[in-house]
Amino acid sequence: MVGADGEAGPAAQSTTMHFDLLDLRLFVYVAEESNLRKGAERACISLAAASTRIKQLEDNIGAKLFYRKPQGVELNPAGEAMLHHARLVLQQVEHLKVDLREYASGIKGHVRILANTTSIGGALPAALASFLARHSDVSIDLHERLSHEIIIAINEAHADIGLVAGNVDTEGLEVHDFVGDELVVVVPQGHPLAAQGEQTSFVQTLDEHHISLAEGSALAGFLPPLARAIGRNLEFRIQVSSFESICLLVEAGVGIGIIPRSSALRHARTLKLQIVGLSDEWAKRETKIVHRAHVPLPKLAVELIRHLEDFNTEKTLP
Repeated sequence: MVGADGEAGPAAQSTTMHFDLLDLRLFVYVAEESNLRKGAERACISLAAASTRIKQLEDNIGAKLFYRKPQGVELNPAGEAMLHHARLVLQQVEHLKVDLREYASGIKGHVRILANTTSIGGALPAALASFLARHSDVSIDLHERLSHEIIIAINEAHADIGLVAGNVDTEGLEVHDFVGDELVVVVPQGHPLAAQGEQTSFVQTLDEHHISLAEGSALAGFLPPLARAIGRNLEFRIQVSSFESICLLVEAGVGIGIIPRSSALRHARTLKLQIVGLSDEWAKRETKIVHRAHVPLPKLAVELIRHLEDFNTEKTLP
């Protein structure tokens, strides 16, 4: 705005914004918890201090970031934009710490990974073990998520890299190959499905009692919709916490399980199981490593991606 004397008024003057990392971290905590008190607790500061810092942040920006509600707070459009950029800034700060670890006494390398169930139950543990054996000062923060959730989380800078499989949209992300796997059926020795040959179809398994991972896991959410798509219903007889538990229950005759072949082979060495392949195309699980494009990764994360790709090559050589 220009005044009568031709000078720029207050609205036309440039404003310099200064951001404190504690304020950004507090803002992210409050946004994630949708609650000022819980956000303050995560930031280890008092409620009064948190309230003051959030108000000062909003004053600095010149816009409110939250809708205040009786039960807590909710991000408004300005807050949504702020959350996206705050996470990016905090992630870059973490990357800086990692890249300077050789120069800062006591700072160790840290890589955050999100992975789907198949990779965690398959080749990923061995790949990480060999990487960590060569990098004693590195720690890995690994969490299991559904593949589509991993894509969202990587785009929002919740993790450095992700491992996904299946039909997910990786547009805008850098994609690398990891070890492929496939889903198979594990049955007790002498089970009729094993007598049919080396392979069966998913629909032929639906008359059997299925044992699955717990609700919220990738496989527990993946299989029932496939059954509904062919006009059938799949209700799990038992849901457990690991592939090993599935195999133990299968050996005991409780039911059958659909798990990654790599995991099935591992447990079949010690349990009385038979492995039957699935003829369905979706059973082939090509695992991909993803990370955000055009955003520099910490050197350790880059090294880990290269290691995972090399591990893939080693495992697929004849």
